[in-house]
Amino acid sequence: MSAFAITNARIFDGTTFHDSKSVIVRNGVVDAIVEDAALPKGLDMIDGQGQTLAPGLIDVQVNGGGGVLLNDQPTVDGVRAIMQAHRKYGTTAMLPTLITDYRDKMEEAISAVSEAIDVGVPGIVGIHLEGPYLNPQRKGVHSADIIRPMESDAIELLTSLPNGRILVTMAPEKATKGTIKKLADKGVLVCAGHTAGTYGDIENAIDEGLRGFTHLFNAMSPLSHREPGVAGAAMADDATWCGLIADGYHVHPAVLKIAIHAKATGKIMLVTDAMPTVGADDKRFTLGGEEITATNGRCALADGTLAGSDLDMISAVKNCVEMVGLDLGEALRMASLYPAEFLKLDDKMGRIAPGYQANMILFDDAFNVTRSWINGAE
Repeated sequence: MSAFAITNARIFDGTTFHDSKSVIVRNGVVDAIVEDAALPKGLDMIDGQGQTLAPGLIDVQVNGGGGVLLNDQPTVDGVRAIMQAHRKYGTTAMLPTLITDYRDKMEEAISAVSEAIDVGVPGIVGIHLEGPYLNPQRKGVHSADIIRPMESDAIELLTSLPNGRILVTMAPEKATKGTIKKLADKGVLVCAGHTAGTYGDIENAIDEGLRGFTHLFNAMSPLSHREPGVAGAAMADDATWCGLIADGYHVHPAVLKIAIHAKATGKIMLVTDAMPTVGADDKRFTLGGEEITATNGRCALADGTLAGSDLDMISAVKNCVEMVGLDLGEALRMASLYPAEFLKLDDKMGRIAPGYQANMILFDDAFNVTRSWINGAE
């Protein structure tokens, strides 16, 4: 359909809810939101069946899905499979995420994402390299054998995606002075994660252009009343973004609420940190030679150590409404508009508004995604 209208839906445009209005899409772009009575003739009509129509969800941390782990299948087909698995749960844009790995695997993953964007795999907007330049003290399930200091030509590698966003998670205290500035100046989005840094380390990193924090509270020095740590620095700063895994396992619902209250509005974004189990029948996979199992939505090693998540984006939105008590509009913004702003894509994503890509989801009162569009295509 080059031109169609979605009608009979409760429309959330990214700011406001609308009733008795319809969204007109032409050539993959939102054309207008109009009163039902003002709908022009001749458009194909899609009945929203009274459900909620919202901007598509944007996930900046997706290790896997549909039975595929990016580290194991750094190919266009692997990227496509991960995206297709998450689309069922409302994700219309994502950064496939490579966990700490060797140089050749990093190059393969960057190449695969670049090719996926070139050939038009729907929803792929860049790559997230989570490691390997981390602090082993806060390694989580990342391999201590592969975590390493930055090589002399690391900046060349980390800026080598020609056609999308590159997000790099690193431990700022392990980088030489000026490294974050060099990356930020070249358009890399740098986040602090898997870090044992101090409040001072993070202040210096922010001065150099640190853009955010990967999975707030997890794998970082905690907030204390005398040493705010990375977590405290993250919440105290109004300019940076924080990713939050709202699955009820990574962060207690009460702490989710504290963080959302503490951080400047618009600077918390929901992420899944999803593993291959999302959208897959098999709830087991292997990472670094160790078996990980998802049980009741919790991904863990045999010893109970959390290892990514079995979370999807619409469930994260649902959890923010039901566990935390957020209003639906803010929960949706945390999953769409705010990550779009973090990615510097908020001129085309994160809203249903004229000129924006027609990236939209339709979901029912039980948070089941029933339909989705990326650039106007289902």
